[in-house]
Amino acid sequence: MDAMEFFRRSAGKWRSQRTTHHLAFRRAELGDSEILVETLDKDHPQVVEICELHQIDPHRAIGGAFVSWAGSMEWDQNDENHSGSTVFALVPEEDNPKAGKLLRERGYAEIVPVAGLYEMDEEEGLILVTEYETMSVVERFWFASPDLRLRTSTVTRFGGFSTASFCSESRIQVESAPSSSDRLPDSDENARTTPEFHSAFGW
Repeated sequence: MDAMEFFRRSAGKWRSQRTTHHLAFRRAELGDSEILVETLDKDHPQVVEICELHQIDPHRAIGGAFVSWAGSMEWDQNDENHSGSTVFALVPEEDNPKAGKLLRERGYAEIVPVAGLYEMDEEEGLILVTEYETMSVVERFWFASPDLRLRTSTVTRFGGFSTASFCSESRIQVESAPSSSDRLPDSDENARTTPEFHSAFGW
């Protein structure tokens, strides 16, 4: 299984339950969210646009995805908002279809285009590594069953401040859903908020 097939299997609506361990404070925080994943073909205009933004030949992309989310965390204040959306493109290495770059139109630690690294491991888990100027994020996703996806993530900030999270994500069965064209954000939409950085994607 390559990364694009992993996201095809992830397509749909999910309910995520999260436990985040704030290692510096030795405390854990609970949270939940709903996540929508829609796959995009390799010739989708936004996949092409993101590749061009990163100055990478769009013909090298194998596809991408649109992801939106809305959730809450146990320690949220009244003005905190854990919702948003993102579009990304997958560009494999020339000699290794199971590894490559995950391109996004903007990051969540800095509002600039971000290129993370992905790799499918021997157990068909998807590993994502994203390096920012102020932090490093490592995540692993895998399927326990077709309708149950699990995820771990670690965030390391300068000075050693870190968090570690575990998510259990169950598929929400729906009869029908609007097409991706109804929900895809405009290319200049940058008003996405995530006050606490939990994932390379933002959800």
